[in-house]
Amino acid sequence: MTATTVGMVGLGIMGTPMAANLVRAGHRVLGHDLSADRVARLVEVGGEAAGSVAAATDADLVITMLPDSPQVEEVVLGPGGVLEHAKPGLLLVDMSTIRPDTARLVAKEAAARGVRALDAPVSGGERGAVDGVLSIMIGGAAEDVAAVRPVLEVLGATIVHVGPSGAGQTVKAANQLVVAGTYALVAEAIVLLEASGVDAGGALDVLAGGLAGSRVLELKRASMVAREFRPGFRIDLHHKDMGIATAAARDAGVALPVTGLVAQLVAAARAQGLGGLDHSALLMVAETISGRDYR
Repeated sequence: MTATTVGMVGLGIMGTPMAANLVRAGHRVLGHDLSADRVARLVEVGGEAAGSVAAATDADLVITMLPDSPQVEEVVLGPGGVLEHAKPGLLLVDMSTIRPDTARLVAKEAAARGVRALDAPVSGGERGAVDGVLSIMIGGAAEDVAAVRPVLEVLGATIVHVGPSGAGQTVKAANQLVVAGTYALVAEAIVLLEASGVDAGGALDVLAGGLAGSRVLELKRASMVAREFRPGFRIDLHHKDMGIATAAARDAGVALPVTGLVAQLVAAARAQGLGGLDHSALLMVAETISGRDYR
């Protein structure tokens, strides 16, 4: 797949820059989304509008980047969906974050139609999508991963085949619990620092250079201190992902107590009306708990 036709279904915060990067790399990209404005933005950078899922499926490779399991099931398995229109041999790469069992169902149904399916969720947020440096964790057959790797290398800097169908989504669940936990602790650190009269900006600069350093501190410490929560990845979506993580733990028969606590903090953010903000807005929850009103 050096230069190929890619159908891109889902042109949201992540899907739009990913599709644009594929266009810049020389691929023909057929973009479909429920929002005409999003499709128009892709056309502006050289992509083509696909008026339906069926039109986007007229490709060598179809990538789906959708909000949750129900949308993936509808777009891939439902009437008028990808599998209904797919030619035998099509590669379907779902890069959404969904339940592992949904990924396995998609792979099973795809195989029955002669379609090769991979679950390949990503990490890195909007900035990673724009810069083409996402981390991509892939579940599925090794030969299918090898076939699609040249295309994925346009989108990500870390591309790892982690196991059979569904494994990519399990790894993504682990990723999301670590990210949410890190945000929660950075938020508490800021509350402690500011309540103690310490400059949080300078203090986090020190933390970022030591063992406490993380990608979260690298990218978000300044915006968190400034209380700038423009959504790169919304609280609403992270709430969904924490549900996936806790359900995966239940299915695996393991206890993840810290994950459970952090999931409740994310749920509290939604209850406070913060669901449309960036997940770094967990700082607002930490402030509220400590009686330091952010409003």
